[in-house]
This record gives sequence, structure tokens and C-alpha cells, in this order.
Amino acid sequence: MKLYEVYWTHSAQGDLEHSVEYIKLDSLDLAKKVFFEIKESCDALYHFPERKRVVPELSYIGITHYREVIHKRWRIIFKIERNAVFVLLVADSSRNFEDLLLQRLLK
Repeated sequence: MKLYEVYWTHSAQGDLEHSVEYIKLDSLDLAKKVFFEIKESCDALYHFPERKRVVPELSYIGITHYREVIHKRWRIIFKIERNAVFVLLVADSSRNFEDLLLQRLLK
């Protein structure tokens, strides 16, 4: 069984921190819970990340090397390179996701 190392990009770390800070304005307990749940979802990518779905908005235009994990209202975008998984983006699914993808991934 092939295992992968999971790495967070600086921008994905910033996404998570920013989201948690926003949630913390309402509830510290909820912010902690969201933080640990998202981290756990990403840490689980060490095992079979290729089973996660290709990002549909990108697949539509022929880009199939980005995948995602959906955790509640959060979309976590990552790519697989050799034996590594790189977490690239963490975003609330209520955001305009196509614009966010264009800004972040297709520069």
C-alpha cells in the first residue's frame, strides 16, 4: 500500500487560519472544532488521495490534476505529486469558487 506525505502550502495554511479567526468571532469552541476537523481531513490524505474527486469546475475545462475533499461546508483542494499530497486551498463553499480557483490555481 502506497502512503503519501501531506504538505500544506503557505496559502492553504493562511486560508485555514483566516477562516478559523472569522469563526472565532462567534465561537471559540466552534473555531477549534473546525480547525481540527479540517486538519484531520487533510491528514487522512496520506492514504488513497487519488480516490478523491477531481475538482468539477476544473475538470469541465480539461484540468484534471487537482482533487478535493469536502468537509461540511469547506472545500479543500490538493494535488498529488509522486509520493506527496500538497494542500493548496481551503475555502468556504459559499464563496464564488470559480473566481477563487482562477485567482489561486491558474495564475
